[in-house]
Formats: sequence, structure tokens, C-alpha cells
Amino acid sequence: MSNLSNVFQQRPDAGRAESPLHHAGLAELVGKGPAHTGVTLREKKLLGHLVLRGDGKSAEFAGSVHQVLGLELPSALMLVSNGDTSLQWLAPDEWLLIVPGGSEYETELKLREALNGQHISVVNVSGGQTLVELSGPKVRDVLMKSTSYDVHPLNFPVGKAVGSNFAKSQLVIRRTGEDVWELVVRRSFADYIWLWLQDASAEYGLAIKA
Repeated sequence: MSNLSNVFQQRPDAGRAESPLHHAGLAELVGKGPAHTGVTLREKKLLGHLVLRGDGKSAEFAGSVHQVLGLELPSALMLVSNGDTSLQWLAPDEWLLIVPGGSEYETELKLREALNGQHISVVNVSGGQTLVELSGPKVRDVLMKSTSYDVHPLNFPVGKAVGSNFAKSQLVIRRTGEDVWELVVRRSFADYIWLWLQDASAEYGLAIKA
């Protein structure tokens, strides 16, 4: 069976899509934080999220993915990126691909075409999760309050990504810069994580960025 079967455009028309944190009214909080902030939060909303599965040991699979994305398959607990596109290892045969919003359908079609004939799976999970970016000198302090995973730089270098417990829930923690981290948050936990981050960041000063 062709990998192109049963593929359809899932994104609603512009203006109808709502991010998992739309109830928080983050846009209204931009510029209203304290003068001195240790943590800056931004929801990287309405991006395309695709879960890709295939044989990570196959040169043909890796080559086809690289052909479409221009990215090498990352090794265990790592992510690679090119601009607004990132590919993160989830398991030996599973990766999370995040692409600019609106491009996920085209990207899925290209992947399925390039991988046609191989044993693969591409699932669009864009509506089920969101990406929250935390930046600033006190982000690691907030993370240490929130997760039991060791986020010390020696154990968590830039480019690492792990699924872990977080504030009695679970999510994916990604380090994308020296003082920049990302959280991949499931829609059902988004409001709870937002409330937790407000509380955990209060002593350091929290600012919202558009």
C-alpha cells in the first residue's frame, strides 16, 4: 500500500485554530512583567508536530529523511534543527518533527513520497501539543524545582532532549541554547503547566514574550 494513502489536510482555516494555551491570554501579558526578569516565556504556538517512525539503522531511511528535511537523524536523547524545523529522538525507531505552522501537511506528503515502499509511519499530532520556550538566567532554577531530572549543564548540554516528569505531570524538556529551553506540552496539561510556571518563576520575575 502506498504511504500516500489516507493523508489529508488537518489544519483548520486561519483564525479558527486555537493553541493549547489560548485561554491563558498570553498576548495580553506581553510587556506587563517586572522590570527585572529572570525567566521569559513564549509559546511557540500552532507549529506543525509530526511523529515519524521507521528503521533508524537503515541507511535508506536516514537518507530519505535527510533528502526531505536536510537534517541527519539525531542520536539517542538528542535533537537537531535547521531554522524553525527540528527533529528530536524519542525512541530507537521514533522521532518528533516540528515544522513551521502550516507546512506540516506538505512536509508529511514529501516524507511519505520519499519513504514510499519502506515500513514507516507519519502521524500529525499538531493539535495535541504545544511548544513553550523558556529563556533567561533563572530558567535552570525553575527546572530544578519542577523535575527530578538532572538539568546541570554537564548532564544536559545544548541539543539534548528528554521526556521526564515535570510538576507531577510529564512532558519533554529540550535545551536549545545556553539559557534557552523548550517544553513540549500535551494539550491536556497546558493550563496546569502554565499555572505551575507562573508560581515557580515568581521569585525570579516572569515576563511574557510574543
